[in-house]
Amino acid sequence: MRSTGLLIATLILAALLGALYWSNRAKQTEDAGAKAAPDAPPKILSLNQGEVVGLAIRRREQPAVELSRNPSGAWQITAPAPLSADQEAMSGVLSGVSPLASDRLLEQKATDLAPYGLARPELELDFRSKDNKTQTLLIGDQTPAGNAYYAAVAGDPRVFTLAGYNKSSLDKTVSDLRDKRLLTADFDKVSQIELTSQKTGKSERLVLGRDKDAWQVLKPGPWRADNDQVEELVRSLREAKMDLSGDDSKSAALFGAAKPVAAVSVTGTSGKQELEVRKVKDDYYARSSVVPGVYRMAAGTASGLAKGLDDFRNKKLFDFGFQEPDKIEIHDGPKSYFFTRSGSDWWGPDGKKLDSQGVESLVDKIRGLAAVKFPEAGFSVAQLDLTISSQGGKRAERVSIARHGDDYVARRAGEPSLYELSASSVLELQDAAGKVKPLAASK
Repeated sequence: MRSTGLLIATLILAALLGALYWSNRAKQTEDAGAKAAPDAPPKILSLNQGEVVGLAIRRREQPAVELSRNPSGAWQITAPAPLSADQEAMSGVLSGVSPLASDRLLEQKATDLAPYGLARPELELDFRSKDNKTQTLLIGDQTPAGNAYYAAVAGDPRVFTLAGYNKSSLDKTVSDLRDKRLLTADFDKVSQIELTSQKTGKSERLVLGRDKDAWQVLKPGPWRADNDQVEELVRSLREAKMDLSGDDSKSAALFGAAKPVAAVSVTGTSGKQELEVRKVKDDYYARSSVVPGVYRMAAGTASGLAKGLDDFRNKKLFDFGFQEPDKIEIHDGPKSYFFTRSGSDWWGPDGKKLDSQGVESLVDKIRGLAAVKFPEAGFSVAQLDLTISSQGGKRAERVSIARHGDDYVARRAGEPSLYELSASSVLELQDAAGKVKPLAASK
């Protein structure tokens, strides 16, 4: 038995040694194949993005575009005029040369660059590093096929071909590289927005304030704000940019005679910034406190600022949103309903488990209660009282609803605002409450 076991162990060891041998031989064959493969096209230039502190882009018979990186790491345009730079656009340019790969090496030691258009290149980029050394990339004529360009590095005798898309990523104008934002505030830290809108045909001013992640109408309120609508306004302000695609030499004159659309001021950690938008026919023009001049702006962004007070008021009667409430208490004249949730189950006041579908239908009706408008008056005697507890009992919301003509008017406890509700939404709520039944006993 002992000799049999030894024989089996010997056979297993031989098999493992054989597998290891063939694995190593396959690896050697693979390595040999890799060495035998043609070398990849050489890199034209390879820069460390973090080390580049200066860039000059020169074109034939055009003023140079010059940029420098300040001590904080931000890029600024210094010529042909001092302007803020688009940091993402600059990052894209530097990514293109970190490294810049060629299509192929055309000539190892070129003695004459003129045939390639490199003696007087179409495009020249000077990259200055922290040690004050400069590397200059030369991009010349198109190749006969038209899908690439000749390229070289000053002081290097090699000539390469460069893919057209690589040239496009480097061939940038002032318009391409300047910061086009009309407001540069850190919108994650904006605490207040003042908006004067002409949406209703007359000037309407409101002030929105932020408390942590929640917004409130401060003036002419105080009222609850619709966070989604305010965040949509913030998005429009964040995306408000200059449209530099056309001739804006007449923009200032057009702006003076244009129809006002909106005026906005935002207050944050960097102070206050202001933006005014006007409209001429189908075109929108903007003037900002951040950058001098008047500029066209995208119609979609501009129209996002043309909103009135009612757009920002919270029309929902309850704030529990898509959270599941913990308790529901409804008093509807002589009828009263008490429902309590435990885990995923709902229970009645008599301790009986309820049909969850009926309760969920009721919750949807409560959740959907929303104002069709905000009346100044009309609340008389409450016919319904609803108290909804959520967040483990930490939040309790109470709403009273009174009949007003053919519709209803509601009021939240502790708030002066009135909410006009459609009659159908209240009737559906009453109907859903009456249909909540105990869970049928299983047979």
